[in-house]
Amino acid sequence: MGGPQTAAPPVAQSPVRTAPPRTGRTARRLLRGWGLLLLLGWLGQVAVRLWLASRQTMPVATPDETGYLFAARVLTGGPDADLSWSTIYRGGYPLLLLPAFWLADEPVAVYRLAIGINALVSAGMLPLSFVLLRRLRLSRRVAYAFAHATALLPAVVFYAEFVLTDAVLPVVLLGWLLLAHSWLTADSSPARTTLYGAGAGLLAAYAYTAHTRGIILVLVHAGLVGCAVLCRWRPWKWTALGTVPLVVAAAAGTKLNGYLLPHMYPNGDNNLEANFVQRLTTVDGWGWALSLATGQVWYQIAVTAGLAGVGLVAAAAVAVRRGTAPQVRALALALLALVGGIALATSAALPDEYRVGNYAYGRYLACVTPILFAVGAAFVLRGSRPAVLAAAGTAAGLAVLTAGIVQWYAGDRLTTYTFTQYDFPEPSFLAWNWNEFRLWPVTFAGLALLAAAVAAARIPRHGPVLPAALLCCLHLAMNTTATWYIARPMVRDYTAMTDLRPIADPRDQRTVAIDWTVAWKIRLPQMYWVWWTEVRGFDGRNQAPPTDVDLVILAWDKSMPASATWRTAPPGWRVVAEHRTPEGDWVAWQRPTD
Repeated sequence: MGGPQTAAPPVAQSPVRTAPPRTGRTARRLLRGWGLLLLLGWLGQVAVRLWLASRQTMPVATPDETGYLFAARVLTGGPDADLSWSTIYRGGYPLLLLPAFWLADEPVAVYRLAIGINALVSAGMLPLSFVLLRRLRLSRRVAYAFAHATALLPAVVFYAEFVLTDAVLPVVLLGWLLLAHSWLTADSSPARTTLYGAGAGLLAAYAYTAHTRGIILVLVHAGLVGCAVLCRWRPWKWTALGTVPLVVAAAAGTKLNGYLLPHMYPNGDNNLEANFVQRLTTVDGWGWALSLATGQVWYQIAVTAGLAGVGLVAAAAVAVRRGTAPQVRALALALLALVGGIALATSAALPDEYRVGNYAYGRYLACVTPILFAVGAAFVLRGSRPAVLAAAGTAAGLAVLTAGIVQWYAGDRLTTYTFTQYDFPEPSFLAWNWNEFRLWPVTFAGLALLAAAVAAARIPRHGPVLPAALLCCLHLAMNTTATWYIARPMVRDYTAMTDLRPIADPRDQRTVAIDWTVAWKIRLPQMYWVWWTEVRGFDGRNQAPPTDVDLVILAWDKSMPASATWRTAPPGWRVVAEHRTPEGDWVAWQRPTD
């Protein structure tokens, strides 16, 4: 396929229409037609997500899912949940889940409603990707095709099958980028451009309220505000006015998150800030942070058929190329700062969990993956042949280099540490192995797909649409296998291991206590099943179980029978459930009924 001599930048200064200008009734009819097509496409994306998540009935990505669900429950006036010494789960995403708790009480119904909310928001990636690709100067037909490929990325779809901020953050960050681009480049009235800036600031504040990764976005947005003032891209008075919503919303988000602390973390959290400071103030810490950040970048390149890597190269090229408009240069640098900042900050704060996912992980950068993918796709489609080959070659080299760093730093830990399927939905598909991590097969599979995408884009006539169709099929296959091999088995297994519904009912077991020594992967979902009251916690190693409750869950030592787990049980108390599970063993005792 022919193209211009230079590739489109990550965000062009304004949409460029390739068709002759239309006026009057014809233009309105065309816009209505594309609006309807986008609406139908959004509905189709919602349907795909609901179909894939049709068997999801309980939180299994513990403790993240339970943390957000408990936060939403607290915000609707429900009982507290003690997650002391855990990661703090912020309140921005739970705000979206409030309708689920307003409409239902029963845990499965609440969870399925939350998944429905995820689907509605996550599918918004389609129209937003379409707008981005149009600004990258693709035709409507090609932009629509690649918008579907972008919206079907596992980084967007797979995490929408769980109650996680990752279901909505990609949409938030892309919305922010589009609004920031309009704010800095649109030829509009000061009032309108200020609204664009205010909208971008509000989305940045929401990301900050929803997850610590949002702090990076707020810092990047603040940098753009500073550039806009210092370079006089916008009048400082209007810029200051547009920044007010960001400040107000961020302050409200801070207050919201502060409100949740005593309700969910009465004894404190796991203090990831200490990890962050220690890592960035020691040589060994910098080695850890940079190596793990490199693993995150490797993941993005390998699992997106190399197109995210091409997107990184294109953004860097725009940032350093002569003749780039200053505002576009700033946006390209902002995108690179987001990638680097999120990768480095999350790696620095991450504790060593003795799992392979420490060293190669995709979820933290999943919020920017669709942007990089769309930018890379547009570069491949619009760039000249030499430019595309150079960018693809650079991306391939970057993939091999980052894989080499992962191999060098992690060493045999890639095979001896715990492999968690949930951490590797796309690599497992590319290596067709759901039992172990295969660094180099995944790398070479991603590079082979990159070569195929570049070649398919050059086929005459149908070249642009053909790679989009192939990528849609690839992403659907990845999502389907991830659902089949990862998500559904997790739900099946954790339901069997944790479900308290057969023995706990709000009419009979009004109060419940759970031993803190029960494995947290078991204990937290059990707390979710007890939706009507706050679960009382106690340390079974040095505390006797409370006797003024109706149901007690105790950790079960493998060396003793279930009846011996509570040797001083009051008369009439009896064992009503006993479970040996791969994640931990537990016994339920029930007080005598009248």
